[in-house]
Amino acid sequence: MKGVKLAIGFIPLVDAAPLVVAQEMGFAAEEGLTLDLRRAPSWSSLRDMLSFGQVDAAHMLSPVPVATALGLGGAHGQMAAVSVLSVNGNVIGVSNGLARRLRDAGHGFGFDDARAAGSALIGLGDRLRIGVPFPFSMHAELLYYWLSALGLPAPQAVDIRTVPPPLMADAIEAGEIDAFCVGEPWGSQAVENGVGELLLPGSAIWSFAPEKVLAVRADWAETETALMGRLIRAVWRAGRWLGNPDSRMLAAELLSRPEYLDLPAEWLDRSLTGRMVISQVGEERSVPGFVEFFAGAATFPWLSQAEWIGGQLAARTGIDRQTAIATARGTFRADLHRRALEKTSANLPLPDAKPEGGFAAATALAAGSGTLPMSPNLFFDGSVFEPSGI
Repeated sequence: MKGVKLAIGFIPLVDAAPLVVAQEMGFAAEEGLTLDLRRAPSWSSLRDMLSFGQVDAAHMLSPVPVATALGLGGAHGQMAAVSVLSVNGNVIGVSNGLARRLRDAGHGFGFDDARAAGSALIGLGDRLRIGVPFPFSMHAELLYYWLSALGLPAPQAVDIRTVPPPLMADAIEAGEIDAFCVGEPWGSQAVENGVGELLLPGSAIWSFAPEKVLAVRADWAETETALMGRLIRAVWRAGRWLGNPDSRMLAAELLSRPEYLDLPAEWLDRSLTGRMVISQVGEERSVPGFVEFFAGAATFPWLSQAEWIGGQLAARTGIDRQTAIATARGTFRADLHRRALEKTSANLPLPDAKPEGGFAAATALAAGSGTLPMSPNLFFDGSVFEPSGI
Protein backbone atom coordinates (compact mmCIF):
# COMPACT_ATOMS: atom_id res chain seq x y z
CA MET A 1 0.00 0.00 0.00
CA LYS A 2 1.57 3.25 -1.15
CA GLY A 3 -0.90 5.53 0.59
CA VAL A 4 -1.59 9.18 -0.04
CA LYS A 5 1.28 10.88 -1.87
CA LEU A 6 2.46 14.20 -0.50
CA ALA A 7 4.95 16.37 -2.37
CA ILE A 8 7.58 17.63 0.08
CA GLY A 9 10.29 20.12 -0.86
CA PHE A 10 13.75 20.10 0.67
CA ILE A 11 17.21 21.59 0.32
CA PRO A 12 20.13 19.09 0.34
CA LEU A 13 21.25 19.48 3.95
CA VAL A 14 21.84 17.10 6.84
CA ASP A 15 18.89 18.63 8.67
CA ALA A 16 16.51 17.37 5.97
CA ALA A 17 17.09 13.99 7.64
CA PRO A 18 13.67 13.71 9.36
CA LEU A 19 11.91 13.85 5.99
CA VAL A 20 14.29 11.38 4.35
CA VAL A 21 14.08 9.01 7.31
CA ALA A 22 10.28 9.27 7.49
CA GLN A 23 10.09 8.02 3.91
CA GLU A 24 12.99 5.54 3.84
CA MET A 25 12.42 3.92 7.25
CA GLY A 26 8.69 3.46 6.84
CA PHE A 27 7.36 6.03 9.32
CA ALA A 28 5.39 7.74 6.55
CA ALA A 29 4.01 4.39 5.39
CA GLU A 30 2.80 3.70 8.94
CA GLU A 31 0.61 6.78 8.54
CA GLY A 32 -0.58 5.76 5.08
CA LEU A 33 1.65 8.29 3.35
CA THR A 34 4.22 8.31 0.58
CA LEU A 35 6.55 11.31 0.65
CA ASP A 36 7.54 12.51 -2.80
CA LEU A 37 10.72 14.34 -1.79
CA ARG A 38 11.65 17.07 -4.25
CA ARG A 39 15.05 18.73 -4.05
CA ALA A 40 15.09 22.50 -4.60
CA PRO A 41 18.13 24.52 -5.75
CA SER A 42 17.70 27.45 -3.33
CA TRP A 43 15.64 28.66 -0.41
CA SER A 44 13.85 31.28 -2.48
CA SER A 45 12.75 28.65 -4.98
CA LEU A 46 11.62 26.31 -2.20
CA ARG A 47 9.66 29.09 -0.52
CA ASP A 48 7.92 29.82 -3.81
CA MET A 49 7.26 26.12 -4.48
CA LEU A 50 5.36 25.98 -1.20
CA SER A 51 3.62 29.33 -1.59
CA PHE A 52 2.31 28.49 -5.07
CA GLY A 53 1.19 24.96 -4.20
CA GLN A 54 3.85 23.04 -6.12
CA VAL A 55 4.56 21.10 -2.92
CA ASP A 56 2.31 20.33 0.05
CA ALA A 57 4.95 20.90 2.74
CA ALA A 58 8.59 21.87 2.96
CA HIS A 59 11.79 21.65 4.95
CA MET A 60 12.03 25.37 5.70
CA LEU A 61 14.25 27.93 7.41
CA SER A 62 12.64 28.74 10.75
CA PRO A 63 12.45 32.54 10.14
CA VAL A 64 10.73 32.23 6.75
CA PRO A 65 7.14 31.71 8.01
CA VAL A 66 7.66 34.70 10.33
CA ALA A 67 9.18 36.89 7.60
CA THR A 68 6.38 35.95 5.22
CA ALA A 69 3.72 36.89 7.79
CA LEU A 70 5.48 40.24 8.24
CA GLY A 71 5.43 40.91 4.50
CA LEU A 72 9.20 40.63 4.11
CA GLY A 73 10.93 39.22 1.04
CA GLY A 74 8.09 39.50 -1.43
CA ALA A 75 6.60 36.10 -0.62
CA HIS A 76 2.99 35.22 -1.39
CA GLY A 77 0.60 33.45 0.98
CA GLN A 78 1.01 32.62 4.64
CA MET A 79 2.85 29.67 6.14
CA ALA A 80 2.49 27.67 9.34
CA ALA A 81 5.40 25.98 11.11
CA VAL A 82 3.80 22.83 12.51
CA SER A 83 6.95 21.09 13.79
CA VAL A 84 10.60 21.92 14.27
CA LEU A 85 12.69 19.57 12.16
CA SER A 86 16.08 20.40 13.66
CA VAL A 87 17.87 22.44 16.29
CA ASN A 88 21.36 23.83 15.60
CA GLY A 89 23.47 22.34 12.80
CA ASN A 90 25.16 25.45 11.34
CA VAL A 91 28.84 26.33 11.08
CA ILE A 92 30.67 29.61 10.60
CA GLY A 93 33.68 29.27 8.35
CA VAL A 94 36.36 31.58 6.98
CA SER A 95 38.60 31.64 3.92
CA ASN A 96 42.11 30.25 4.17
CA GLY A 97 43.54 33.76 4.05
CA LEU A 98 41.33 34.95 6.89
CA ALA A 99 42.14 31.82 8.89
CA ARG A 100 45.87 32.48 8.56
CA ARG A 101 45.44 36.07 9.76
CA LEU A 102 43.36 34.93 12.73
CA ARG A 103 45.96 32.33 13.70
CA ASP A 104 48.79 34.86 13.29
CA ALA A 105 46.87 37.18 15.63
CA GLY A 106 46.75 34.45 18.27
CA HIS A 107 43.30 32.94 17.83
CA GLY A 108 43.43 29.23 18.57
CA PHE A 109 40.27 28.01 16.78
CA GLY A 110 38.96 26.40 19.94
CA PHE A 111 35.55 26.12 18.28
CA ASP A 112 33.57 26.69 21.48
CA ASP A 113 33.99 30.35 22.45
CA ALA A 114 31.79 32.71 20.44
CA ARG A 115 33.09 35.79 22.25
CA ALA A 116 36.74 34.97 21.55
CA ALA A 117 36.10 34.01 17.92
CA GLY A 118 33.95 37.05 17.22
CA SER A 119 36.35 39.45 18.90
CA ALA A 120 39.23 38.02 16.90
CA LEU A 121 37.28 38.39 13.66
CA ILE A 122 36.23 41.96 14.41
CA GLY A 123 39.79 42.77 15.50
CA LEU A 124 41.06 42.22 11.98
CA GLY A 125 39.39 45.50 11.05
CA ASP A 126 37.93 44.36 7.73
CA ARG A 127 34.47 45.00 6.39
CA LEU A 128 33.55 41.35 6.11
CA ARG A 129 31.69 39.80 3.20
CA ILE A 130 29.73 36.94 4.74
CA GLY A 131 27.68 34.41 2.83
CA VAL A 132 24.36 33.15 4.18
CA PRO A 133 21.85 30.89 2.42
CA PHE A 134 18.94 33.33 2.66
CA PRO A 135 18.32 36.83 4.07
CA PHE A 136 15.62 35.51 6.42
CA SER A 137 17.37 32.58 8.04
CA MET A 138 18.71 31.53 11.41
CA HIS A 139 22.16 31.84 9.80
CA ALA A 140 21.60 35.56 9.29
CA GLU A 141 19.92 36.09 12.66
CA LEU A 142 22.74 34.35 14.54
CA LEU A 143 25.36 36.42 12.70
CA TYR A 144 23.58 39.71 13.37
CA TYR A 145 23.01 38.83 17.01
CA TRP A 146 26.59 37.66 17.55
CA LEU A 147 28.35 40.58 15.90
CA SER A 148 26.04 43.23 17.34
CA ALA A 149 26.46 41.85 20.86
CA LEU A 150 30.22 42.23 20.41
CA GLY A 151 29.92 45.88 19.35
CA LEU A 152 29.94 45.62 15.55
CA PRO A 153 26.72 47.13 14.21
CA ALA A 154 25.02 44.56 12.02
CA PRO A 155 23.85 44.53 9.33
CA GLN A 156 25.24 48.03 8.78
CA ALA A 157 28.92 47.16 9.26
CA VAL A 158 28.99 43.86 7.36
CA ASP A 159 28.24 42.85 3.79
CA ILE A 160 25.84 39.92 3.94
CA ARG A 161 25.48 38.07 0.65
CA THR A 162 23.02 35.34 -0.30
CA VAL A 163 24.61 32.11 -1.56
CA PRO A 164 22.74 28.79 -1.97
CA PRO A 165 24.20 26.22 0.48
CA PRO A 166 25.72 23.87 -2.15
CA LEU A 167 27.56 26.83 -3.71
CA MET A 168 29.09 28.23 -0.52
CA ALA A 169 32.47 26.52 -0.95
CA ASP A 170 32.64 27.71 -4.56
CA ALA A 171 31.89 31.29 -3.48
CA ILE A 172 34.68 31.33 -0.91
CA GLU A 173 37.12 29.74 -3.38
CA ALA A 174 36.25 32.40 -5.98
CA GLY A 175 36.93 35.17 -3.46
CA GLU A 176 33.33 36.39 -3.56
CA ILE A 177 32.98 36.08 0.23
CA ASP A 178 35.42 36.08 3.16
CA ALA A 179 33.33 33.98 5.52
CA PHE A 180 30.04 32.10 5.69
CA CYS A 181 27.39 30.70 7.95
CA VAL A 182 25.81 27.58 6.46
CA GLY A 183 24.23 24.29 7.42
CA GLU A 184 26.19 21.08 7.15
CA PRO A 185 27.61 19.44 5.13
CA TRP A 186 28.45 22.52 3.08
CA GLY A 187 30.88 23.94 5.63
CA SER A 188 32.69 20.61 5.66
CA GLN A 189 32.81 20.75 1.87
CA ALA A 190 34.83 23.97 2.09
CA VAL A 191 37.29 22.17 4.37
CA GLU A 192 37.46 19.11 2.13
CA ASN A 193 37.97 21.27 -0.95
CA GLY A 194 40.87 23.02 0.78
CA VAL A 195 39.33 26.50 0.50
CA GLY A 196 38.34 27.32 4.08
CA GLU A 197 38.38 26.50 7.78
CA LEU A 198 35.60 26.26 10.34
CA LEU A 199 35.63 28.92 13.03
CA LEU A 200 32.59 28.20 15.17
CA PRO A 201 29.42 26.10 15.37
CA GLY A 202 26.17 28.04 15.44
CA SER A 203 25.37 26.39 18.77
CA ALA A 204 28.19 28.42 20.38
CA ILE A 205 26.08 31.54 19.74
CA TRP A 206 22.71 30.11 20.77
CA SER A 207 22.87 26.61 22.18
CA PHE A 208 19.32 25.60 21.21
CA ALA A 209 18.38 27.55 18.09
CA PRO A 210 15.44 26.27 15.99
CA GLU A 211 17.01 25.79 12.58
CA LYS A 212 14.50 24.17 10.22
CA VAL A 213 10.75 23.72 10.50
CA LEU A 214 8.14 21.62 8.77
CA ALA A 215 6.20 24.33 6.97
CA VAL A 216 2.84 24.13 5.23
CA ARG A 217 0.57 26.76 3.76
CA ALA A 218 -1.62 28.24 6.46
CA ASP A 219 -4.83 27.52 4.53
CA TRP A 220 -3.73 23.89 3.92
CA ALA A 221 -3.13 23.49 7.64
CA GLU A 222 -6.75 24.41 8.32
CA THR A 223 -8.39 22.45 5.50
CA GLU A 224 -6.23 19.28 5.59
CA THR A 225 -5.92 18.88 9.35
CA ALA A 226 -6.12 15.08 9.38
CA LEU A 227 -3.60 14.66 6.56
CA MET A 228 -1.28 17.19 8.17
CA GLY A 229 -1.53 15.33 11.46
CA ARG A 230 -0.39 12.14 9.76
CA LEU A 231 2.61 13.98 8.33
CA ILE A 232 3.50 15.51 11.72
CA ARG A 233 3.39 12.07 13.36
CA ALA A 234 5.54 10.47 10.67
CA VAL A 235 8.18 13.17 10.94
CA TRP A 236 8.06 13.13 14.76
CA ARG A 237 8.77 9.38 14.76
CA ALA A 238 11.63 9.97 12.33
CA GLY A 239 13.08 12.58 14.68
CA ARG A 240 12.85 10.15 17.58
CA TRP A 241 14.68 7.51 15.51
CA LEU A 242 17.38 10.03 14.61
CA GLY A 243 17.78 10.90 18.28
CA ASN A 244 19.13 7.41 18.93
CA PRO A 245 22.96 7.44 18.53
CA ASP A 246 22.77 3.94 17.05
CA SER A 247 20.89 5.36 14.06
CA ARG A 248 23.57 7.79 12.93
CA MET A 249 25.54 5.53 10.60
CA LEU A 250 22.45 4.41 8.70
CA ALA A 251 21.13 7.98 8.62
CA ALA A 252 24.37 9.16 7.00
CA GLU A 253 24.13 6.40 4.40
CA LEU A 254 20.51 7.28 3.58
CA LEU A 255 21.31 10.98 3.21
CA SER A 256 24.33 10.24 1.02
CA ARG A 257 22.18 8.73 -1.73
CA PRO A 258 22.21 10.52 -5.11
CA GLU A 259 18.57 11.61 -4.84
CA TYR A 260 19.24 13.35 -1.52
CA LEU A 261 22.66 14.90 -0.78
CA ASP A 262 24.86 12.83 -3.12
CA LEU A 263 27.93 13.29 -0.91
CA PRO A 264 30.20 10.90 1.02
CA ALA A 265 28.50 9.46 4.11
CA GLU A 266 31.68 10.23 6.10
CA TRP A 267 31.12 13.97 5.63
CA LEU A 268 27.53 13.67 6.79
CA ASP A 269 28.46 11.58 9.81
CA ARG A 270 30.50 14.48 11.19
CA SER A 271 27.52 16.66 11.97
CA LEU A 272 25.38 13.73 13.13
CA THR A 273 28.03 12.73 15.68
CA GLY A 274 29.38 16.21 16.44
CA ARG A 275 32.94 15.20 15.53
CA MET A 276 33.87 18.07 13.25
CA VAL A 277 36.99 18.38 11.11
CA ILE A 278 37.74 22.11 11.04
CA SER A 279 40.85 22.40 8.84
CA GLN A 280 42.71 20.76 5.99
CA VAL A 281 45.32 19.34 8.36
CA GLY A 282 42.62 17.28 10.06
CA GLU A 283 42.09 19.20 13.31
CA GLU A 284 39.02 17.81 15.03
CA ARG A 285 36.62 19.35 17.52
CA SER A 286 33.86 17.61 19.44
CA VAL A 287 30.55 19.47 19.61
CA PRO A 288 27.90 17.72 21.72
CA GLY A 289 24.45 18.49 20.33
CA PHE A 290 25.87 19.90 17.11
CA VAL A 291 22.50 19.10 15.52
CA GLU A 292 19.51 17.81 17.44
CA PHE A 293 16.37 16.17 16.09
CA PHE A 294 14.53 15.04 19.23
CA ALA A 295 16.04 15.54 22.70
CA GLY A 296 14.90 18.51 24.77
CA ALA A 297 11.55 18.78 22.97
CA ALA A 298 13.46 19.68 19.82
CA THR A 299 10.44 19.00 17.59
CA PHE A 300 8.10 21.34 19.47
CA PRO A 301 7.28 24.66 17.73
CA TRP A 302 7.69 26.96 20.72
CA LEU A 303 5.85 30.26 20.47
CA SER A 304 8.78 31.87 22.28
CA GLN A 305 11.10 30.85 19.43
CA ALA A 306 8.78 32.53 16.94
CA GLU A 307 8.62 35.65 19.12
CA TRP A 308 12.41 35.86 19.33
CA ILE A 309 12.66 35.62 15.55
CA GLY A 310 9.99 38.30 15.16
CA GLY A 311 11.82 40.63 17.51
CA GLN A 312 15.11 40.14 15.68
CA LEU A 313 13.53 40.77 12.28
CA ALA A 314 11.86 43.91 13.62
CA ALA A 315 15.16 45.24 14.96
CA ARG A 316 16.80 45.21 11.54
CA THR A 317 13.87 46.06 9.28
CA GLY A 318 12.20 48.88 11.21
CA ILE A 319 8.93 47.05 11.85
CA ASP A 320 7.21 47.84 15.15
CA ARG A 321 8.63 45.31 17.60
CA GLN A 322 5.44 44.43 19.48
CA THR A 323 3.50 44.05 16.24
CA ALA A 324 6.22 41.81 14.84
CA ILE A 325 6.29 39.64 17.96
CA ALA A 326 2.51 39.24 18.02
CA THR A 327 2.44 38.37 14.32
CA ALA A 328 5.32 35.92 14.67
CA ARG A 329 3.57 34.12 17.51
CA GLY A 330 0.79 33.09 15.16
CA THR A 331 3.10 31.32 12.70
CA PHE A 332 4.44 28.59 15.02
CA ARG A 333 1.44 26.30 15.48
CA ALA A 334 1.99 24.53 18.77
CA ASP A 335 -1.75 23.84 18.86
CA LEU A 336 -1.67 21.81 15.65
CA HIS A 337 1.47 19.98 16.77
CA ARG A 338 -0.24 19.01 20.04
CA ARG A 339 -3.40 17.88 18.29
CA ALA A 340 -1.48 15.62 15.92
CA LEU A 341 0.44 13.92 18.73
CA GLU A 342 -2.21 13.76 21.46
CA LYS A 343 -2.89 10.03 21.02
CA THR A 344 0.76 9.00 20.70
CA SER A 345 3.44 8.36 23.31
CA ALA A 346 4.81 11.89 22.85
CA ASN A 347 5.47 13.64 26.16
CA LEU A 348 4.82 17.26 25.27
CA PRO A 349 5.55 20.31 27.43
CA LEU A 350 2.58 21.92 29.17
CA PRO A 351 3.52 25.53 28.29
CA ASP A 352 3.72 26.77 24.69
CA ALA A 353 6.49 29.26 25.49
CA LYS A 354 9.58 29.42 27.67
CA PRO A 355 12.37 31.91 28.43
CA GLU A 356 14.78 31.59 25.50
CA GLY A 357 18.33 31.61 26.80
CA GLY A 358 17.03 30.84 30.27
CA PHE A 359 18.35 27.30 30.88
CA ALA A 360 22.00 27.22 31.89
CA ALA A 361 21.85 23.46 32.47
CA ALA A 362 19.54 20.55 31.76
CA THR A 363 16.17 21.50 33.26
CA ALA A 364 12.98 19.57 34.02
CA LEU A 365 9.89 21.25 32.55
CA ALA A 366 6.29 20.39 33.37
CA ALA A 367 4.88 18.05 30.74
CA GLY A 368 1.91 15.85 30.01
CA SER A 369 3.57 12.83 31.61
CA GLY A 370 5.19 14.45 34.63
CA THR A 371 8.27 16.32 33.48
CA LEU A 372 10.32 16.67 30.33
CA PRO A 373 14.12 17.06 30.35
CA MET A 374 15.11 20.24 28.54
CA SER A 375 18.58 20.78 27.10
CA PRO A 376 20.69 23.83 28.05
CA ASN A 377 19.42 26.89 26.21
CA LEU A 378 21.89 29.77 26.36
CA PHE A 379 22.89 32.79 24.33
CA PHE A 380 26.65 33.33 24.39
CA ASP A 381 26.30 36.77 25.97
CA GLY A 382 24.04 35.59 28.77
CA SER A 383 20.92 37.42 27.64
CA VAL A 384 17.44 35.98 28.21
CA PHE A 385 14.41 36.58 26.00
CA GLU A 386 11.20 36.63 28.01
CA PRO A 387 8.24 35.88 25.74
CA SER A 388 4.79 37.40 26.18
CA GLY A 389 2.35 35.58 28.43
CA ILE A 390 4.90 34.29 30.96
